[in-house]
Amino acid sequence: MKYSSQMVAKPYFIFALILLAGEILFGLIMGTQYIAGDFLFPEIPFNVARMVHTNLLIVLILFGFMGATFYLVPEESERELWSPLLAKITFWVFAAAGVATILGYLFVPYATLAEITMNELLPTMGREFLEQPTITKIGIVIVVLAFILNVGMTVLKGRKTVITVVLLTGLVGLAVFFLFAFYVPENLVMDKFFWWYVVHLWVEGVWELILGAILSFVLIKVTGVDREHIDKWLYLIIAMTLVSGIVGTGHHYFFIGTPDYWLWIGSIASAVEPLPFFLMILYAFSMAKQRRIDHDNKMALTWAKGTAVMAFLGAGVWGFLHTLAPINFYTHGTQLTAAHGHLAFFGAYIMILFTIISYAMPIMRGRPHGNGPKAQAVELKSFWMMVIGMLGLTAALTVAGFIQVSLQRLPDVGALSFMATQDEIVSVYKVRLAFGILVLAGLFTYFYSFFVKEETA
Repeated sequence: MKYSSQMVAKPYFIFALILLAGEILFGLIMGTQYIAGDFLFPEIPFNVARMVHTNLLIVLILFGFMGATFYLVPEESERELWSPLLAKITFWVFAAAGVATILGYLFVPYATLAEITMNELLPTMGREFLEQPTITKIGIVIVVLAFILNVGMTVLKGRKTVITVVLLTGLVGLAVFFLFAFYVPENLVMDKFFWWYVVHLWVEGVWELILGAILSFVLIKVTGVDREHIDKWLYLIIAMTLVSGIVGTGHHYFFIGTPDYWLWIGSIASAVEPLPFFLMILYAFSMAKQRRIDHDNKMALTWAKGTAVMAFLGAGVWGFLHTLAPINFYTHGTQLTAAHGHLAFFGAYIMILFTIISYAMPIMRGRPHGNGPKAQAVELKSFWMMVIGMLGLTAALTVAGFIQVSLQRLPDVGALSFMATQDEIVSVYKVRLAFGILVLAGLFTYFYSFFVKEETA
């Protein structure tokens, strides 16, 4: 490790992994409730489990992004972090706010939570994925501003690279678009229109810039390919990401009261959106093939290539499956949406966190060449357990979605109610749950890989 301030990334990575375990656990609770509706009721009703599941996902990704940034920016900028102390304070403030909010969801009725946090002064609660109390949202803004100040000052005072420019662009975009969480129009169409400014333009816009920057950093380190070559690929990918991602917001504007032209804009943009992810596959595998060094940390490169492939499948292929307007008319809000969401988030964002953690964590633990062969063998098992688990889970949700559409929504066939349709899909939900358990087992195997002792001569 070149700079001592990079160590501030360690608690961010550890906490992100702990939150991931909790996120998957609540996903399994929900998966069980699809099969047995009274499971853990009334202690953890389905709506609360869903709220915790999705909020943990968002927060763990933010912690992972912050840890990755604090690790790579000093190395890219060739100087110590502007304020390691501010980075540590930011961690504890964000962690405390996040834990308090999740505990609030679990132990306080949501209406009471809104009342005690004085939501009526600036009403922002009650929107999917943005359920956080207003006071928590304000805390997030303060944390993100402190974070960007710390990173921005480091970059300004040090070397500027394409990676840090792309990363900072993504981080600033993350902060700007989150501000729409505070804008809640009374008109429901307007509300949904601007709600997507946060939800879509985060995950299908600026987050992809952060993903590209982290991926490029790791590829430089483990392949030794010339930075100029990687920079050209990164520019191409983020240009296509921004163009298709921003205009692709239109595929969320189908049938919500917006003008008809969004049907065309959204459909055309959705046809383009898989291309940046396909370029990412070519990018990762091309860099691996052209590598100039044979780095001992094989798993970091494995995670990097896996990220490209799984992101293309989840965000690209499964996204395109149901974002053409004539198809989306029948599939929107079905389990096909859930299939896309699960594989896209795992492939693009959870796997890029595994990529940077698997590269950086051994270095921060005094192993500059990565974990030993035995530990990497265990980590490889965890890689395949989680990948196979997510692919199986996604396949099950896809089958469930097709059944749901055919029984509930096709005009000549679908005549069943929503709940009657769910009863017909229970066997598929059991398969989904089994693959979800495999994912959790894979995560625990990943945890175990950090404690494997290597044989000494």
